[in-house]
Amino acid sequence: MGGASFALAVGIALLAISTAAPVAAKNYSPWTEAASVESLPGSSSSLNTGALEGCPMQSPDGVSLYFASNRPGGLGGLDIWVAHRLNTAVGFGDPMNLGEPINSPANDLCPTPVPGGGLFFVSARGGGCGDADIYFARDNPTHGWTSPVNLGCTVNSPRAEASPSFFEASGRTFLYFSSGPDIYSAERQPDGSWGAVAPVAELNSPANDLRPNVRKDGLEIVLDSDRTGTLGGQDLYFATRSSVDAPWSTPVNAGTNINTAASELRGSFSRDAETLYFGRTPAPEGSMDLYFTTRDRVSGG
Repeated sequence: MGGASFALAVGIALLAISTAAPVAAKNYSPWTEAASVESLPGSSSSLNTGALEGCPMQSPDGVSLYFASNRPGGLGGLDIWVAHRLNTAVGFGDPMNLGEPINSPANDLCPTPVPGGGLFFVSARGGGCGDADIYFARDNPTHGWTSPVNLGCTVNSPRAEASPSFFEASGRTFLYFSSGPDIYSAERQPDGSWGAVAPVAELNSPANDLRPNVRKDGLEIVLDSDRTGTLGGQDLYFATRSSVDAPWSTPVNAGTNINTAASELRGSFSRDAETLYFGRTPAPEGSMDLYFTTRDRVSGG
């Protein structure tokens, strides 16, 4: 999400609205009660601070957690940070700033690590298509991060783009993201370019429907929305579909194990879809903290 959009989300007034029932994705148990990422055994106490931490996403191999923060030690505004761990059974260590060329004096956020060492992210740096744009860079084991490349004004617009979600399913490649108050998608073409960007009508409403993340098989999505029925501010919602060509089901509120009277923002699935990370604001330690919840894949899934 762009800097202004991120700040707006942090400042959303809390509303007392009725609770909706949680959705159960096929072949998975219900989500557990969400907890701070610092509650993971052996985790660093500096994952959440008195600053803002949000937009979390786990790396495909599960041993790194990327997120955005405006904590001290960055290059300016929101920067992208990463915390590593030895294996998926332990907590994450002390976060490190990714530095240049990923971060800049502008807001850099919504990190989306993908297989092969790639990273999609959002940046408000100059030279883009308007507000915050989606960029891509790759981590070279020898030379470090490549210079970020703007995805261009076919994908990006004069509005703020947020939360790129890249996935490959059924032999095809897709990018989901939010732009303004709605969710959009594009499909990569044989020549490597992105096709026409189109709104995902069944996920959008008159409210703010933002920051999508799609499960790796393309059949489940999480987004945050302030549509009628939230517990307060932005809540996380889930939708599913039977194939990448089928329409999405109507988004359903994730329920009280995840959502609260605060705002829950930018949910993201782990690669195995058994862990969900998100930001919550206001939060106990800072203006926004990192949280997670888990579920199990059931027999026969």
